[in-house]
Amino acid sequence: MAESHSAGDTVDALKFLSKRSNEAPKDSPKTAEEMDSKPVRGGSKAESSDPYRYKMDYPSLGICLIINNKNFHQSTHMSPRNGTDVDAATAMKTFTDLGYDIRFHNDLTMNQMREQMLNISKEDHSRSASFVCVLLSHGDEGVIYGTDGAEKFENLTKHFKGDRCKSLVGKPKLFFVQACRGSQLDDGALVETDSIVDEQTSERIPVEADFLYAYSTAPGYYSWRNVSNGSWFMQALCAMLQRYSKQLELMQIMTRVNRNVAQQFESSSDLPGFSGKKQIPCIVSMLTKDFYFPV
Repeated sequence: MAESHSAGDTVDALKFLSKRSNEAPKDSPKTAEEMDSKPVRGGSKAESSDPYRYKMDYPSLGICLIINNKNFHQSTHMSPRNGTDVDAATAMKTFTDLGYDIRFHNDLTMNQMREQMLNISKEDHSRSASFVCVLLSHGDEGVIYGTDGAEKFENLTKHFKGDRCKSLVGKPKLFFVQACRGSQLDDGALVETDSIVDEQTSERIPVEADFLYAYSTAPGYYSWRNVSNGSWFMQALCAMLQRYSKQLELMQIMTRVNRNVAQQFESSSDLPGFSGKKQIPCIVSMLTKDFYFPV
């Protein structure tokens, strides 16, 4: 049974909706699709000989960068993202418990977001097993917002590609993005239901390899956030990580995140035409091995 929240659901859209009837808001300008990745090497702790499992027996699990944009400059005409602080706190606890070194920032401008990404990419990650970035903000297709305007998502992630961030080559780089990717609404659909390969020896790998982009919604769609409980995606992501991180491989966990968001949430909004809507996250993986959190 879908969970129908109180009339406090909203979307991480480009701008606050000043008007809404039964027709969708104006389409927002579109930019390049998200596709930045960077390769890194890996194996696994006790299973270091397994070519299909990332190595996790490093001194550190790695850095988790969390950027939480709530308040936006008046010039952007975007509303405050009420409820995002719940997401930020839950993400901080979840990734701290997993063993990550948290770097947390509130309300960064575009330049500050670029600077944070660039600076971290220049650090020495040779003693780290992975890198995680959680972005909580307004967005549109191909872009995410600083407090003063939009930036192409690829301009933030490009610093971590294999040809730029050498110490993360072959290691997983995970990006979790809570933001709208367009202005479409998902009405949902009714469903009727009944009650090993030789290890690679080459020293060269694609610069886009070993990235995972977990978007809160499919391309072109709004992403829902409850003003009291936080976003649907971050609620599901953190709950599934907390429950399954010691049992399942990451892509299995992300499939459960998709299922949780798809089945357990349905919008309840005071805006005409915005109630009874659904959402499905979108997981884009360029990972080359299985990712298991260390126990």
